[in-house]
Formats: sequence, structure tokens, C-alpha cells
Amino acid sequence: MQGSVTRSREFELWNREKMAKSSLGWVSFQKKWLLLLILVIFSLSTAIAFFLRSAFDSCDPHPEERIHFKAPTGSFQNPLGFMRSKLVLLVSHELSLSGGPLLLMELAFLLRSVGAHVVWITNQKQVETNEVIYSLEHRMLDRGVQVFPANGQEALDTALKADLVVLNTAVAGKWLDDVLKKDVPRVLPKVLWWIHEMRGHYFKVEYVKHLPFVAGAMIDSHTTAEYWKNRTQKDLRITMPPTYVVHLGNSKELMEVAEDNVARRVLREHVRESLGVRTDDLLFAIINSVSRGKGQDLFLRSFYESLQSIQEQKLQVPTMHAVVVGSDMNAQTRLEAELRKFVIEKRIQDRVHFVNKTLAVAPYLAAIDVLVQNSQGRGECFGRITIEAMAFQLPVLGTSAGGTTEIVVNGSTGLLHPVGKVGVIPLSKNIVKLATHVERRLTMGRKGYERVKERFLEQHMASRIARVLKEVLDYSKHHSDS
Repeated sequence: MQGSVTRSREFELWNREKMAKSSLGWVSFQKKWLLLLILVIFSLSTAIAFFLRSAFDSCDPHPEERIHFKAPTGSFQNPLGFMRSKLVLLVSHELSLSGGPLLLMELAFLLRSVGAHVVWITNQKQVETNEVIYSLEHRMLDRGVQVFPANGQEALDTALKADLVVLNTAVAGKWLDDVLKKDVPRVLPKVLWWIHEMRGHYFKVEYVKHLPFVAGAMIDSHTTAEYWKNRTQKDLRITMPPTYVVHLGNSKELMEVAEDNVARRVLREHVRESLGVRTDDLLFAIINSVSRGKGQDLFLRSFYESLQSIQEQKLQVPTMHAVVVGSDMNAQTRLEAELRKFVIEKRIQDRVHFVNKTLAVAPYLAAIDVLVQNSQGRGECFGRITIEAMAFQLPVLGTSAGGTTEIVVNGSTGLLHPVGKVGVIPLSKNIVKLATHVERRLTMGRKGYERVKERFLEQHMASRIARVLKEVLDYSKHHSDS
């Protein structure tokens, strides 16, 4: 899911690479600097956007290339103002560039912006601090977020004194017994458990045995909340606490880029040039880390089937391309190899483009025409890339599973298809539909943008979270008084 995320960073390396590839005239020079200015100004919904590397390149871990955050801002009155001077402990199972930690970091900055005292601990911290962890920790420190070791006395003291403790993801539940031990009952009444998982292996008693006794659970979609309710009762014989569904929202920074025609045009031209595709070509993209659960393999099958169908029916459409953003050229996993083998066997190398992992998705959203959200199994818990794509007025072809069904209005803002192999042909047909009906594609994109403006903005998410925090604080106060 699917991260959030949500998502000012370093783009110099990427920009230098692109600029070095050709000799530029004055007009091109101006365009490059305009692009650089745009990239530096905006940050994505997680407020952490930077390129890990361009396609087929490995990371160049220079210590001076730090990740830059920009705290969420906005002209609206912050509904979290009541959290001023409150002490909040945020417990993350890890500190990484994945969706869960980035969402929690967004919350940290939202709380800091209203004057809350925020402490961060990471339960499963790597023995050797890498550059990403170092950068994230020091950026939090720069924003006034204190960072403590997960198993030290400071963490225990903070948990006991805190007004609110947020456990982020199911795995973070292990921290309760590992660190609090005999003091667990004293802390549970002020715990808000933020759950993002939809996978069965998270349903372990060692993770969630204290779940029934916390002040509340916050989950990203109604589908996921219902799944947790049923699964905990059936398999673990435990009951969920008061559960709140909080849909995520796009950051102000991402919306500024999405609504800036000049920025979108420059990004579109630059990315398409880097991919070697023409202005009028039609790009379908899937933007997720490559894995079975995200369905890149099934997407490429559908894309190939759509090309065959167009050829057989002799349909007149622009040249179509598939863009897979989220590869890991260093890992060289079995799935990565299968994807490339499939492309070669089907002789569509000129139509399929692999882009290495990146959190800077906005340039690709500006460059493509349709987003494919092909998460398999139970789907995405929410799938933040979906609302980011809709902000760029892109129609979404998504699986009819998980939180995607709560975001995409089938037939209006996009088209849904079944999960699994049975969804390959329906998705291929949907690809053909949007390829052959330009006005329908554009109309769906506009409606998706309108839906984002109505319910998936940063202020919407902040208001939803504020209502949850008020109830959790009231619960905690009542428990303490009694």
C-alpha cells in the first residue's frame, strides 16, 4: 500500500547525471535550472523526497548528500493545536524509508508545528547506523524531535510521563514487553496503536497480545479495520480496542507541484527525455517496490496482452509504454530477473522501462498518463501513491481490493480489476479502453483530482487524526482519574 509516502530533498546527483549526458544549449540550460529549482522547492507527501538513483544505477553513498525535510505547513488553522505542550512518545519498529516510519515522521512534524514535545524511539534499530538512519535522525533533531534509544531508561521514563504513546505498526508491539515489562499496564491506557499491515504474518500473539487494552487503534482504511477485527477474533481470540479509520492525505508541497502547470510540464519533458519516449507517447506506470505482492509481473502480462489486442484489432492509438518504478538493481531478485526475461522473450524492450527505487515520485507522476495500482492478495491498506496520482489528474487502474476500493470510484476516477491471474485480461482490456478513449481518460483524471480536493488533503488527514487524539486523551484522563 499500497505511504502514504506521504511522501526539500537532494536532487543534485540525479541532475548532474542527466546534465552530463549531452551538451546543452542556452534554452536547455535554462530548462535544467528551472527543473532543479522545482525539485528543490517541493517535497512529497511524506515530506521526504529524493532520488535513491536513476534507472539501472546504484547508490552513491556520499555523506554530504543528506535528506532534506520540510515540515508540513498550510494556511488552515491546525486542528492539532490542542496538543500544544503535550508530551508524545512515538515508537517505530524501524527507521527507514518505508511507508510506516515516514507516516509516523509526518505526525511528529505536525505535532511539533503546534508546540508538542515529541520523542522518537526505534525498536528494531540496526547495529551499524547507515547514512539514511543518520540523516533521518538528525533531521528530526533539527526539527526539535528528541531521539532516544528504544531500551534505555530515558525511553521508559518518557513512556511513563507521556500524555500519549503512539505505537506504529503491529511489530512495534514487541517493545511493550521488551522495555516496559512490569510497567506495561500503566502505559496501555494512553497508547494509540497505528496499524498499516494487511499481511497474515503480523497476526502473532507476541506482537498484539496487548491490543485489546490500549486506548485505541488507528487504521488507514475501513477494509483493513474490518480485516483486523475479524482476524483477531477468529485466530487470536482477542478483541480490538476502539478503532478509528483515518484516510491519509497529500501534503501541501505535493499539491503545489501537481497544480503548477509549468512545473508539471518541465518535469514531464525531462523525465520523458530521460526514458527516451516521445511527447505524444502514452505511458502506463506502476510505482511500487518490486515484489509479488505489488503485482509488477501481472501488470507486464496485461500490458503485453493489450499490445496484442491493439495489433489484432488494428486500433489507432499512440505508441504505448509501460514504466516500472521501484526496481532494485543491486538486489537482483528472482522476480527482477523474471520481469526482464519476460520483456526480452516478448520482444517489448523498447516499450518497457525499469526505473530504480525512488521516493521522488512526483516527476514520474507528471510524466505518465495512467497509474496502475496492481497490489495483490488483500490489496493495499491504503495506497498513498493512488491519491498522489489522482492529484496529478491521472486515472487509476487498480485492483478491487483493500483500501484502493475506498479511493478509486470505479468507472469515474478509474477502473478496477480482480486480483490474481484472473485479473490479467480485465486489466489489459482497461488499458486498451483508456488508450483508445482520450476524453474518458482525461475526464477520469479530472474527477480524481476533484475527489482528492474533497477528502484527501493534508488538512483532511490532520483533522481526522485530531479527532482520534482527542478521544484517546479523554480515555487516558478518565482511566487515570478512576
